[in-house]
Amino acid sequence: MNAFDIIKTVRLTEKGTRQGEQYNQYTIKADRLASKPQIKRAVEELFKVKVLRVNTLSVRGKYRRQRTAQAGQAPDWKKAIVTLKEGDKISLT
Repeated sequence: MNAFDIIKTVRLTEKGTRQGEQYNQYTIKADRLASKPQIKRAVEELFKVKVLRVNTLSVRGKYRRQRTAQAGQAPDWKKAIVTLKEGDKISLT
């Protein structure tokens, strides 16, 4: 897998911006099969920053029902919280 396959998006949420300001952490939506070292290398390669720590968790997709009797499910995905070296930043705009 290359870096573009591993990193799907950087999540922009209210909690995420607070984490970025206070703890220099960013939330990333990653490939479900990617490991922590792969995520670390991909972030360092794409954004040219130094990663100190990567925490991951698997998020289960929500069950949905839209105007029908049959329910669907949103896909499962992996969330990665990446801590950067002091002074490094990921430009999100």
